[in-house]
Amino acid sequence: MLKLSKKTEYALMAAKYMAGKKSAHLSTAREIAENFSIPHQLVSKVLQNLAKNQIANSAKGMNGGFSLIKNPAEINLIDIIKAVEPDYQITNCMKENGSSDDCSHFNCCQIRDPLAVIQNKIDNIFKETSLLQIL
Repeated sequence: MLKLSKKTEYALMAAKYMAGKKSAHLSTAREIAENFSIPHQLVSKVLQNLAKNQIANSAKGMNGGFSLIKNPAEINLIDIIKAVEPDYQITNCMKENGSSDDCSHFNCCQIRDPLAVIQNKIDNIFKETSLLQIL
């Protein structure tokens, strides 16, 4: 079953939350965590990854917080996903350096190539879908 990780879910929730605020508003990890009843620590890490990958701005200090750098229409879901999960793939063997360490059937696998086609289609959907489209 294909499933987004909690980190990815929280990143999408945080980005959507920030997109719904006025551009001057800084959202804190605590504010987002409380709004969705999700773990503050994980939201903090997700927001730091979004800032590190130039999706969000980070302002430190007493009145600090996070805000989106770009307009939600200019942010694709794939950018958010890869910011928090750089190795995201539908199976472990699809990682850039996939090997027999990832799967005992790696060398004789007959489904890896068809799954790669599916992975490409999923990637394209996430590339073509903007944050604005999920608001």
